[in-house]
Amino acid sequence: MGERKGLGWGDCRDLLLAGHAQLPGGRLVVVVWDRLNIHLQAEMTGFLAAHAGWVSVVWLPAYAPELNPAEGVWSYLKRTTLVHLAARGIDQVYQAVKHGLKRMQYRPGLLIGFLTETGLTWKNLRST
Repeated sequence: MGERKGLGWGDCRDLLLAGHAQLPGGRLVVVVWDRLNIHLQAEMTGFLAAHAGWVSVVWLPAYAPELNPAEGVWSYLKRTTLVHLAARGIDQVYQAVKHGLKRMQYRPGLLIGFLTETGLTWKNLRST
């Protein structure tokens, strides 16, 4: 109990520093971020400003489901697996989502469709 359930701005900072340390010659790190609260915290924006020489952030719009294939996944789950679910607790919701995602795993056409909706493409490496 009392354990942290997510990442903080310091975790993001440490990840960026570790990534930068792995790049030869101190190459530029480009991060594509949504507007998660930890990305916008004063400490994080201060860190980014202080290290602007090697880290650059590209911000996604505040709400851009058309750019995120995961939005299609959640929309599909809500219209199918969860549409008539009257859950008695979070564990039941968890199990329903897990089961729905497992079923999607065996429908590659559906998953490719989620990518296609964003304008992204799936290159079938086996055919090349």
